[in-house]
Parts: sequence; C-alpha cells; structure tokens
Amino acid sequence: MWQYNGTTRPDFAEVPSKGQESVWDYPRPPSLRRLDVKIEVKYDGAVLANSREALCVSETASPPVFYISFANVVFELLCKAPGSSFCEWKGKASYWGIKSNLNRSDSVAWSYEEPLQSYEKLKDHMAFYPGKVDCYLEGEQVAPQPGGFYGGWMTTKICGPVKGGPGTEWW
Repeated sequence: MWQYNGTTRPDFAEVPSKGQESVWDYPRPPSLRRLDVKIEVKYDGAVLANSREALCVSETASPPVFYISFANVVFELLCKAPGSSFCEWKGKASYWGIKSNLNRSDSVAWSYEEPLQSYEKLKDHMAFYPGKVDCYLEGEQVAPQPGGFYGGWMTTKICGPVKGGPGTEWW
C-alpha cells in the first residue's frame, strides 16, 4: 500500500501547468488562508451565497474547500439538516439543507459551530458541496470532488489526482 510522506509528490501525481497548484503540494494538517476571490453559490437559480472573500482550506490530495462568511450566506433559503461528522483537524461539522427541498435531510453545506483551536477562524463560515449546488469561483463553475463525501472544489487551477474516487481510500 502506498503512503504519502508529505515531502515529495508521488510518481502518479500530475505535474502542474503554469498557473496551477498540485494537490500534492498541500500540507497535512491542512492549511487555512484567507483569499480575495469572487464566489457565488446558487440552487435552482436562487443565490445562496455571494462573496468577494473566503477562507480556503487546502489538504494533501484534496482540492481546496472554500468557506464563506455567514454574513454572505442567504439563511432564508437554508435550514439545519440532520446528522454531523467529525474532522480530526477542524472538529464537529453541522449540516445545512435547502428549505424548499421536500427531503430536508439532503445536506448541501456544512459549518463548524465550535471548530478546534487551530481552525477557529472557520466559526461563522459555511462550505458548500459543488455536487449538490452550483458553485462558482472567479466565474468558473466548480466541479465536485469525486466520491460524494468530500466537498473539495475542482477547478482548472488545480491538478491531482485527488482522493475520493475508487482506490484512493488510503490516501
């Protein structure tokens, strides 16, 4: 079984083109940085979030995840969804669904109400699943990270391969 040592890209990693980042250059534990980027999130044409800045979490083998301030989220369209999960780095995640959706158990976003100390800046921020809503980063429509569980934003600015698909469970 192959394991990443955190210092060199594996032989199977793509070489980034000019203007790209390799997900294999991202650290573990993940980095957290503030970015001035245009983000828009929509569902059935309705705007769920619109922002000119975000917190970006980048972790080895995963596309970045963008967290938008609650101040830029349209809560009138969202409701808490059942369930939670736990990240060893960030803490306990709560889920959010679309109010108008008949099956409110379908989560489209998540947040950390009480993030762990190293990621406390994520408090009052929300991340959206690009496989469940339409997410745009600097005008580019984002593709979802493979696998359904992870919420990474696949754009032309990154190269992989990324975890989430079959055969990547141990990355």
